[in-house]
Amino acid sequence: MPKALRSTPALDSAAAPRLAFPYQNSDLEALVARYGSPLMIVDCERVRGQYRALAAALPGVDLHYALKPLPEAAVVETLKQEGAYFDLASSGEVDVVRAAGVAAERCIHTHPVKRDADIRDALRYGVRLFVADNADEIGKFIRHRKRAQLLIRVSFRTTDAVCDLSRKFGCSPDRVPELIDLAARLGITVAGLSFHAGSQAANPHAHVRAINACGPLIATARAAGHALGVLDIGGGFPVDYQAPAMPIDEFCAPIRTALAALPAGLRIIAEPGRFIAAPAGTCVATVVGKALRDGEPWYYLDDGVYGSFSGQLFDHAAFPVRALRDGGECRPSVLAGPTCDSIDVVAEGLPLPALEIGDLVVGTQMGAYCSASATDFNFIPRARVLAVNRELPDAKVVTLPRP
Repeated sequence: MPKALRSTPALDSAAAPRLAFPYQNSDLEALVARYGSPLMIVDCERVRGQYRALAAALPGVDLHYALKPLPEAAVVETLKQEGAYFDLASSGEVDVVRAAGVAAERCIHTHPVKRDADIRDALRYGVRLFVADNADEIGKFIRHRKRAQLLIRVSFRTTDAVCDLSRKFGCSPDRVPELIDLAARLGITVAGLSFHAGSQAANPHAHVRAINACGPLIATARAAGHALGVLDIGGGFPVDYQAPAMPIDEFCAPIRTALAALPAGLRIIAEPGRFIAAPAGTCVATVVGKALRDGEPWYYLDDGVYGSFSGQLFDHAAFPVRALRDGGECRPSVLAGPTCDSIDVVAEGLPLPALEIGDLVVGTQMGAYCSASATDFNFIPRARVLAVNRELPDAKVVTLPRP
């Protein structure tokens, strides 16, 4: 069974907690008392809100949620209710959407480099649209050419994003015509182009530059007899962490203008992941030990960078972190994780009141690339994932009683 399904508590929509956001301290204390610590709370209502905000900012664009940052069944089910599409990159992610009853025609497979087993698993499910960025990858589809179509991924390097996803994947724009011609000679249909302007982009300049470059490439391919009908503009839409990001409508305004200038008749799709997932995640950890080192308080948590805070290493994120304990003089402190590794430090120089063993510490904006990349290093269990607000938002909001 996929990790995403295994890690989510077995709560149906009626039984899952429903909490008003932002959560009250008493809500978080009650959840930990009931479900244990560490805890990753995934707010499905926040998922809905983020999806709707992006859909409003990009009207006419089919939003394929990228499972990679948060492949939780409750998130998939919530977005399915919203009418979302889905972006898959592995056989395990195919298993997640299949279990949620997502129609295969609402899914694309965008990993540019795949095992044949990944291709076959996706095809058996019913996925028909894949991504390739080189001749060898295109060649993998010769045996599948009657059932599969391709998007050619184009590389547009950027320094304005936290993660430059065109460093590892994508062909140079000048190679697009030869790859389309190669696919045609092999009897493989190229349906369009794709790109990814980088994750957590600071501004939309890279998206606009890529869209403006893809327009002439599509027009040239059409003039040569290739019926390209799709452009995938990837993800990268930013969210707030310790500093505010550009508001999503402002971010997307230049993108909308660039899309309006594209050749007619294109289906535009996008692959949002972080934007939908990040604000939905709240991590709650417990202080399990403390020490005074060189005059600075150290507090040891039951979660750390090998667990939910893995995004600090793998995603270069800096999450907002606070203690639930209020009052008292704050002094620069260190939050450390539970493993025996010295790299397992969550924060240094963080102003905190004096904490005691058993106190709770909360990290926010932690829905993306946190529980998804957590490990069981040192045989320390990762945080339990708890989905809240799974029912539609017109249901009654209640506050859990203090234990």
